[in-house]
Amino acid sequence: MASGVVSEQYRVDTGHEDMIHDAQMDYYGKRLATCSSDRTIKIFEVVENTQNLVATLTGHEGPAWQVDWAHPKFGSILASCSYDRKVIIWKEVNGTWNKIYEFGEHKSSVNSVQWAPHEWGLMLACASSDDSFSIVYYSEGSWKYKRIENAHNMGCNSVSWSPAVNPGSLVEGGARSPVTAVKRLVTGGGDMLLKIWMEENGEWVMEEKLEGHSDWVRDVAWCPGIGLPISRIASCSQDCKVMIWTKDETVGGKWNSVVLKTFSDVVWHGSWSITGDILAVSGADNKVTLWKESMEGAWVCVSEVDKGQEGGTQQPQIS
Repeated sequence: MASGVVSEQYRVDTGHEDMIHDAQMDYYGKRLATCSSDRTIKIFEVVENTQNLVATLTGHEGPAWQVDWAHPKFGSILASCSYDRKVIIWKEVNGTWNKIYEFGEHKSSVNSVQWAPHEWGLMLACASSDDSFSIVYYSEGSWKYKRIENAHNMGCNSVSWSPAVNPGSLVEGGARSPVTAVKRLVTGGGDMLLKIWMEENGEWVMEEKLEGHSDWVRDVAWCPGIGLPISRIASCSQDCKVMIWTKDETVGGKWNSVVLKTFSDVVWHGSWSITGDILAVSGADNKVTLWKESMEGAWVCVSEVDKGQEGGTQQPQIS
């Protein structure tokens, strides 16, 4: 059972004319980006409990599925992806948002985008229903890309980068220097698989394949590095399960998995806290649950929020 609740702080009337598919705060928590089936992306300035619409971005020709903010060291940059097969990269300069690059090399819906850790430069991973994923990156004054074909049968649904620092290379007090990791990412697909990819001599190759789900993998989330000598990934699936995959890097072990929970309906999304110790899960059961690993290694629900409940606490809602 849940041992706590998440209280609603505020609601945002976005003005979208159709279903909202994603909402992301920027690095400093001062701006909110939303995207919708109405084909637009909206940017809000967030000050205390108020939100002001500062921009409506148009350019997609189909539902916009996901948005992601780049690290602020590169300026105010946002990426969006859509059913229209396109990825658009937007940049704000002196209060005005403009499209700075449009990537249209996929043959079907682009379902997920995520910027790499800033240590690796301005680099975006894009997952598509055409079975492939792409790496779009800025180098020597122009945008370039690599497209990895046949990544997943039945489509590539989600992508998530590994931390830029090797697990265990950071310890409290700075006794050990961070070691830059090999570029890696995880993808999830309609073939029920998770796949780990690594960059090797400038090319992306599959390093490992993780089996455990019995239906489409809808989302994958690589846990941020927290100084521990482990790598961890959460996966959400149409089979109603959330799985936690863990690899002990000190012994070079294999990925081991546990089922966090089998839910009553499809699980759409999983998202780690910035410290990597809390996992938020949401799905078609209209609930958001927060999970934390106990000292005994079991995953415990520490909060449960019913988005449809009346008269009680609810998750912050975007409407």
